[in-house]
Amino acid sequence: MGQIEWAMWANEQALASGLILMTGGIVAVAGQFKGWEFGAYAIAAGVFVTLLEYPRSKRKKGSTIERCGQKCMTSVLKVFGPLTRNYYVRAVLHAGLAVPGGFILATILGTVCLGIASIIYFLAALRGEEWRPIELKPPSKPRVAETIKRPPENPPPRPPPEARRKQVEEDSSGGGYTNPIPVSDEV
Repeated sequence: MGQIEWAMWANEQALASGLILMTGGIVAVAGQFKGWEFGAYAIAAGVFVTLLEYPRSKRKKGSTIERCGQKCMTSVLKVFGPLTRNYYVRAVLHAGLAVPGGFILATILGTVCLGIASIIYFLAALRGEEWRPIELKPPSKPRVAETIKRPPENPPPRPPPEARRKQVEEDSSGGGYTNPIPVSDEV
């Protein structure tokens, strides 16, 4: 059985928690809760976490499906190098961003989710994982399978192989196909 890639779980958890944190902040600011300033902070932190976590990392084995529009943010994350690639940095960053959201009720769920993502990122960092961008492979040339000698000559549905052999024998003795409808070349 293969090993779990914890960073994939952490990425999904952090992306969801950023959106939840941002939604809780919007509720706190729109409702003018006591301490709504923490809600405004939660909006900014939620947007930052969502943008940071939107690009998926390339998996070690297998294929990774890229998120729609991920290329823009991937190029931004590549610029910052080790700060965005290292999961220890992300774990500490998410833990620090989660703390102020715990002071009002509207952002507590986002704070807890972000704290869980921080723990998962720390576990991924302990296992030696790091963020790697998804690079596009050059398009490979299509190759014909070795088992196919010739492509099919007639469209589906095809008769069974026995009937095909009989038709070939009949065609060879008859001299070909004759068209029952006369065709003229005059216009």
